[in-house]
Amino acid sequence: MRKALHLSFLLSPVLALIVSLCIGTYPIPPSAVVSMVLLKGAQIISEVLKTLTLGKISFSVTIPYPSVYQTILFEIRLPRVLMAMLVGSALAISGAVLQAIFRNPLVNSYILGISSGAAFGAALAIGLSVGVGVTPSAFAFALLAVFITTSLARVGGRITPVSLVLAGIIVNALFSALTSLLKFLMEHDKLASIVYWLMGSFANSDWGSVRVAFPVILVGCFLIYSMRWQLNVLSFGEEAKIVGVETEKLKFVFIVIVSMITAVSIAFCGIIGWVGLMIPHIVRMAFGPDHKTLIPLTITLGASFMALADTLARSVATYEIPIGIITTLLGIPFFAYLLRKTGGGWDA
Repeated sequence: MRKALHLSFLLSPVLALIVSLCIGTYPIPPSAVVSMVLLKGAQIISEVLKTLTLGKISFSVTIPYPSVYQTILFEIRLPRVLMAMLVGSALAISGAVLQAIFRNPLVNSYILGISSGAAFGAALAIGLSVGVGVTPSAFAFALLAVFITTSLARVGGRITPVSLVLAGIIVNALFSALTSLLKFLMEHDKLASIVYWLMGSFANSDWGSVRVAFPVILVGCFLIYSMRWQLNVLSFGEEAKIVGVETEKLKFVFIVIVSMITAVSIAFCGIIGWVGLMIPHIVRMAFGPDHKTLIPLTITLGASFMALADTLARSVATYEIPIGIITTLLGIPFFAYLLRKTGGGWDA
């Protein structure tokens, strides 16, 4: 039973991808989705072989489906679903890493001030129309928030968990106040755009955003995956120092990686909460706190959850519901159940 559940968590992104590509205002049969994706993959391989061999090796592949199917699948849904899966993985693994570092079950990536910094950057770009895109501005201010947080937290050359949390609270408050000031001074039509962005959405996802986010999140997840056994060492707390582990340097490396992948996610899709809290807890409840298992399953389950949540957001009504509302509505009952089941206890 445990092996079957482990395998289902690992393979869940495949099922979530197919389901998400099928469902929408214009439904596409699963058989058509699978065959079209496979044929498109073969088409890409043929083009690559043709380029590498200077035209000596290639084969002809055609996709025998209506052009409307191809437009909806490859130009609209596929980049959106892939973006949702990337962001889901990034936010979920960020929560797992920070909970291990701080040995606190309620910590997530927003503690570093990333969300409030990104929100201010987006509000600035939308409100002032200074010619800078929303995504670059949000990304720049997310990184600025992390820089200020880590600078404030560094006391005597060291960053302790307590000082980092307190610095994060200060930076969050600062950027939240600045965002509120911008909203107060803003025109009504621009205010609506900012409020919608703050609630999170994948509606603007395209191949351009996937091409930017994919390498950053892929490298970040790979680095965390390759160092996942070191998270087990950090979970020992002060005992890790006794055996010679440089915990402060290790924590700094993890925080930099988490900040990068979270900042990219928020910059493209807005504020999406609860994923970094809920997904690691689900995996931990099923398989325990060993990060060798926790990290890979958190990546795959986070991707599946976000793809299905976005599918729900765009298909449950005639208009699109912001994804942040969906994840919050799903996260609150889960945490109520978790609280009743564990009584607040937590095993790192």
